[in-house]
Amino acid sequence: MTSHTARPFGRFLCAMITPFTASGDLDLDAARRHAAGLVAEGCDGLVLSGTTGESPTTTDEEKTALLRAVREAVGGSVPLLAGVGSSDTRHTVRLAQESEAAGADGLLVVTPYYSRPPQAAVEAHFLRIAEATGTPLMLYDIPGRTGTRIEPDTLLRLAEHPRVVAVKDCSYDLLAATKVMARTALAYYSGCEELNLPLYALGGAGYVSTVANVVPRRMRAVLDAFDAGDTAEAARLNGLAVPLVEAMMASGLPGTVTVKALLDAGPVREPLQPAGREAVGGLRRVYEELLAATA
Repeated sequence: MTSHTARPFGRFLCAMITPFTASGDLDLDAARRHAAGLVAEGCDGLVLSGTTGESPTTTDEEKTALLRAVREAVGGSVPLLAGVGSSDTRHTVRLAQESEAAGADGLLVVTPYYSRPPQAAVEAHFLRIAEATGTPLMLYDIPGRTGTRIEPDTLLRLAEHPRVVAVKDCSYDLLAATKVMARTALAYYSGCEELNLPLYALGGAGYVSTVANVVPRRMRAVLDAFDAGDTAEAARLNGLAVPLVEAMMASGLPGTVTVKALLDAGPVREPLQPAGREAVGGLRRVYEELLAATA
């Protein structure tokens, strides 16, 4: 068993979708209902305006309005992290400050994308954000999307800053994650659904789950079993969720699209397109199989 000591935002966080109305506008009432439901179903915290929340196509004003609405819905005891990352450091600083003023408990900051800055520039970017507010940061390492990894040596240096407290890890490098966890107090949260349990078993703090939008209790149950010492049950429950995880996250469709298809949670914004009828049918089938297997 591994000791999990650093959990600045809890164990089990949902990367929440951003609901839209049929006309494509922000649906704050639906966001409040969904957020309250996720907390009631066992989510320790919520991550807003991440990739799952369609941050590339929501405005800064919409991001702030969403954060304020969700805070109203869940109260002050539930950690809310606001996605503020962009490829523009000045823009990220401004959004970080606006999110702090709107009540964020943490800031999810992705590596600047597309421009592929060298590691010294990546480090400087994150330190600028850390110095711009008093709110703790979760660094988001997802090189498959950004084109730039946060190298382990960079993370070791960034961990020295008091407001750099966590990593959402989508690097697919468990060895590097283990090395950084062994040498720092950074809380590692899995951002890759298929590595949720492996990273947790190595000492991770928990996970930030897109699939939790749909089956929060089932995803939390894996952690509960592991923490109770029943690793065999944790592995069994994790295995039962694999078909749904694969259908939602590895089918060629973004998680945002598959979540909204299962929840009938309004449209996605272009350039994303809704799931087709065949894809929805397949998603529904594995979803219902998981519910039946874990009833």
